[in-house]
Amino acid sequence: MLKNTFFILLACSFLLISCDYKEKEKNITEREKQLLEKEKIFAQKESEYQSLLKMRDSIFAKKDSVKIALWPEEISGPWTGKVICTESNCSDYVVGDQRTDTWEFDSDSIHLSAKIINNNNLVRVYSGKFENNEIRLNFRTDSTSQKKVEMNVLLNDISDTKLKGTRTIIADNGCTAKFSVELVRSTK
Repeated sequence: MLKNTFFILLACSFLLISCDYKEKEKNITEREKQLLEKEKIFAQKESEYQSLLKMRDSIFAKKDSVKIALWPEEISGPWTGKVICTESNCSDYVVGDQRTDTWEFDSDSIHLSAKIINNNNLVRVYSGKFENNEIRLNFRTDSTSQKKVEMNVLLNDISDTKLKGTRTIIADNGCTAKFSVELVRSTK
């Protein structure tokens, strides 16, 4: 009987130990699943981080390669402009009409522009180019405007105190007006 009791005790201890082993194995399996999930999330974040680093590096590389657009010092700044109509087949413009405005040559580090200001009000902003000692300005009404107009200015007589050239206006009704343009360096 002592043998039977010993055998029963031994069998019970194996059962208790094996039940505890299955519970531990289940806990370990669950922890491994959680760890794998955390590793996946970490790998995804690491990938995003590396992608952001590459993007940052490419932005810095491009920033260094971008040419900053500036008007030459002798052109940049305000000018007093006199515009006189010299030819016209438009009803809006009559030969001999004059206009005096302030022209301000400016840039936003990427684009060159010329702002036309009259009585402290911004009238128009031309986009500009400076090539081969010529200033070319362009303005076009946007697609929502009722009247479509394109204005082109060519200033090709350039000195330290004067800029001279022509402005051509082409309206959507096919009319064209030409103007002489003379800008004098503002003393303000």
